[in-house]
Order: sequence, then C-alpha cells, then structure tokens
Amino acid sequence: MLRFDCRDSNVAVVASQVRNGATVVYPTDTVYGLGCDPYNDSAVESILKIKGRGEGKPMPLLCSSLTHANKTGKFDEISIKLAEKFWPGALTIIVELTDRRISSRVTAGTGTIGVRIPDHRCALKLIDACGGVLVGTSANRSGSASARTAKEAATIKGFDILIDGGKTSGTESTVLRVNDSKITIVREGHVKRKEIEEVLTRYV
Repeated sequence: MLRFDCRDSNVAVVASQVRNGATVVYPTDTVYGLGCDPYNDSAVESILKIKGRGEGKPMPLLCSSLTHANKTGKFDEISIKLAEKFWPGALTIIVELTDRRISSRVTAGTGTIGVRIPDHRCALKLIDACGGVLVGTSANRSGSASARTAKEAATIKGFDILIDGGKTSGTESTVLRVNDSKITIVREGHVKRKEIEEVLTRYV
C-alpha cells in the first residue's frame, strides 16, 4: 500500500494510478471513501473483493461538478433543486443511469446510480484529476463501521493507495431516490429529513 497526504502534487500522482486501474482510499466530508475508475470493470471488481461482498448492492459515485453528475444520470427538476441546495455536501441522490459505459458492477444491474459532490477539497481535487467521476463507496468491510480516519482506513486489506486527509466528520451522507418526481429517503444521515422537506415545499 502506498500512502500520500493531500498535497496537490501527490493527488496528481494518485489520480494517474487510479486511471490505470488502482484502488484508492481517500478522505471525504463524511467518511473515508474507497474508490476506483467506475469505467474499469476489473478495478470495480477489486473494490467488491476488498469490501468482501457480492455484486448485489450498488455503489455510489462521487463527482467533481454538477456537469459531470449530469453526464452519469438523469436529473429532473426536483433532483436538480436538491443538488443545487445541498451540493457540495452530504446528500447522495439516486437517479436513472444514463452513462452506460459505467461498469454494471457499480450499479448492480439496477439501472440507477447514486451520485453526490463531496464538500472536501482533497476529494474534489482527486475526483477532478481522475476525470470528474470516482467510485465513492465507504471504506470498510461490509458489515463493519466506515473508516473515519486514515488510521482506521489503513486496517482494510487489499487496496493500493491511501490518501491521508485527517479525521472526517464520521457521519455518512443521506441517501434519497428520485423517481417520477417522488422522493424516497433510503438512509437519513448528515442531511436531515426536515431540511429536504423544506426544499421540496419551496420548489415543488
């Protein structure tokens, strides 16, 4: 395992290796993420092995901009309003997948994709250097707590690179699904239901 800090020169080196198929654990505004190139099927397979789970559960993508997010999934008026309000930030929005080049292992064959833009400078630099989109599943073995620090992340076996960005908030993102203008909160995390409802009341 190679270990780097968040200096821009290091991030550029890491991004180059990720584009060539490496797996990386990196800090975000919530917890440490475990990522790879979502278009590289073998790299995504490595992520599943590291987490110790099969292909039945989809993984989210982290994007560096709304432009990149719009290229991966279909955002309707409601999902765009939520993105404009809470991004960058700890809200994952599940939308219909439009970029069919993304590995089917990322979506687990669901035809949808969970997307967010993290509020973390180091993560955004890395994601942007990787092409604007990066797998962003939590850094942990399935069933275990997500890594909040680089020390905790380093105990995970099998990944190639660790970026040490210090301690994260430790609170995972809220996950919601937008389907035909209907909102379903899959997991309530950092962004609370009340905050989401306030936005919907204002714009819907």
